[in-house]
Amino acid sequence: MIYLRLFWEFFKTGLLAVGGGLATLPFLSRMADTTGWFTRAQLADMVAVSESTPGPIGVNMATYVGFTAGGVPGAVIATLGLVTPSILIIILIAVFLRNFKDNRFVTSSFRCLRPASTGLIAASGLGVAATALLNAGGAGILGSISWRGVLLAAALLVVTRWIPKTKKWHPIVWIGCSAVVGILFFPV
Repeated sequence: MIYLRLFWEFFKTGLLAVGGGLATLPFLSRMADTTGWFTRAQLADMVAVSESTPGPIGVNMATYVGFTAGGVPGAVIATLGLVTPSILIIILIAVFLRNFKDNRFVTSSFRCLRPASTGLIAASGLGVAATALLNAGGAGILGSISWRGVLLAAALLVVTRWIPKTKKWHPIVWIGCSAVVGILFFPV
């Protein structure tokens, strides 16, 4: 019975929490009060763990709550409950749009969305680059440049642009190299 309730609670959350993972917090607060699966104090810990682990925060929260309430099966069921509404809506939209794929208004709309999404992605990338390459404060423009960040960006440009790719090394080697470079350039 707990698995069915987990699925249902997270299905409702996935259906109604529009706006990203943090939009699930009011639903999780209510869930803490009504189900007894976790306390509000534990919810704060869950948010911290979910933000520090890779993946979407909402999915991480569902997995965490599901595991707390029902072990590994609960984690799987809660996660499926959260993502099922999105999958169903995407399938419905795909079926609906397939009927209109040759409509000139639909194709024009998608053609207009491409530059808009490119601009949003570019703005995000520039924001991340500015954060990584510029220090907060500092005297003048040269004093506010993070030289370690600039050197790291230059090294990454050289490695990705002018060193030939090889398939001999496992991706974990590159992840390890990235971690070492990050520790050297940006010690905590």
